[in-house]
Amino acid sequence: MASEDLINLALRRSIFYPSAEIYSNAPSGFWEFGPTGEAMRRKVIDFWRRELLQKENFLEIFGAQILPEAVFKASGHLENFNDPIVQCKKCASLYRADKLIMDSSKELVPESISTAELDALIKKHEVKCPKCKSKDFATARKFNMMMSVQIGATGDVQCYLRPETCQSIFLDFDRIFKTCRAKLPLGIAQAGVSFRNEIAPRNTLLRAREFGQMEVEIFFNPKKINQMENWSEVAEYKPNLMQLGKETKAISCKEATDKKIVSGQLVAYYLARVQQLYEAYGVPLQKMRFRELAENERAFYAKEAWDFEVECSEGWVELIACNNRGDYDLKGHAKESKKEIKVKEEGDSEAFIPHVFELSTGIDRTLYVLLDLAYKKEKRGPEERVYLNLNPRIAPHFAAVFPLVNKEKIDEKAQALANELSNCGFDVLYDDRGSIGKRYARADEIGVPYAITLDFDTLKDESATLRERSSMTQKRIKVAELPEALWTLGLAKTKF
Repeated sequence: MASEDLINLALRRSIFYPSAEIYSNAPSGFWEFGPTGEAMRRKVIDFWRRELLQKENFLEIFGAQILPEAVFKASGHLENFNDPIVQCKKCASLYRADKLIMDSSKELVPESISTAELDALIKKHEVKCPKCKSKDFATARKFNMMMSVQIGATGDVQCYLRPETCQSIFLDFDRIFKTCRAKLPLGIAQAGVSFRNEIAPRNTLLRAREFGQMEVEIFFNPKKINQMENWSEVAEYKPNLMQLGKETKAISCKEATDKKIVSGQLVAYYLARVQQLYEAYGVPLQKMRFRELAENERAFYAKEAWDFEVECSEGWVELIACNNRGDYDLKGHAKESKKEIKVKEEGDSEAFIPHVFELSTGIDRTLYVLLDLAYKKEKRGPEERVYLNLNPRIAPHFAAVFPLVNKEKIDEKAQALANELSNCGFDVLYDDRGSIGKRYARADEIGVPYAITLDFDTLKDESATLRERSSMTQKRIKVAELPEALWTLGLAKTKF
């Protein structure tokens, strides 16, 4: 399936579309979600809450999107949060230097490469400007991706829009640890919006300037990294690990820990939980992997890093950065704020700075990949059928209710059923416009798993037709039994 097909569907069904699209000069890299897309996006987050946060007893916060300059000085973002850019001397077009080189040569360019090395690679591969085909480029330079904001009537308070949601978690840790009477390991989570001034936003939701993140920062005692309480639950579970220079291999958490493929039980445990989460979303095991990052590929704060990637029509797409951040963040904020951030565990006399393992998940990226994997196009006789084979828990509506005709009180019964199902907690789509075939097609295209049609026979025997989206199988069922039947179907798991 070409990604263009998914984008066309997204635009046609108001799943996502460019921000301020009626203006020709609107900047790129900003996307909006219509009613259908927002319902899906919200359910992606709710699924994460139920399947990970609640099951692991993580605590969730809601932090500010604008933070003072000192925060990002302490975090290292003012100094290190840079992308390399290069400008064509002939047409003045700006490009991200590493992306330009990789597109031209297919050579992997590490994140930590110097601007001088980038200049050398541009010359070596005789890179051309994609716009004017010139080979004459200015010297590469670093571009900070932070979005600046001036606060106050005089605009003299320098702040920034957050480039990641986790800094509030680090700033709030000391208060939460004390007031919530927490113990380590302690997971603190947040879902929200982050902002990065991307040089070349591309691939719609996969690289945008405003994007959603759902992050978990797990604070732990580094001396107890191999003392996980629920270790037996995952010890034999096998995450797909792609070690440096090796092929992807399913390796048990116990083996990964014993052979020091990962730094300890805690890391293996949460890699397992991530893979299990995406299994629950409906992603096939063979389309998931954790790719180990070399030292020159990691973020500046990471001492160990595994990118969780899913294969779709765009290739392997990173959805989650799984980083062992050590004590980098709490130590940095303690130094800049001049406030000690240490904890003392019960039975210990010595206070210490907790280390952090991070699960930084892209909300919009996750939604895009789930849509990509769910997109199906098939021939049905002379016509082509398009549908989204979404996990029912991610679909914008769990069921659609259709009256075959808007007369003979069939529409009244259908509306009453839709209201009853809604009162039972189901997200229901009610559609009484157009032919029944077109209504099925509209519901299929946005992934509604079940459709219920009330017809003339309903007036005789109080039954309706229940249709399953992907298989298109149908059966008659009593209207009174539909709430319980849908509840039972909701417990089933769907795979792509």
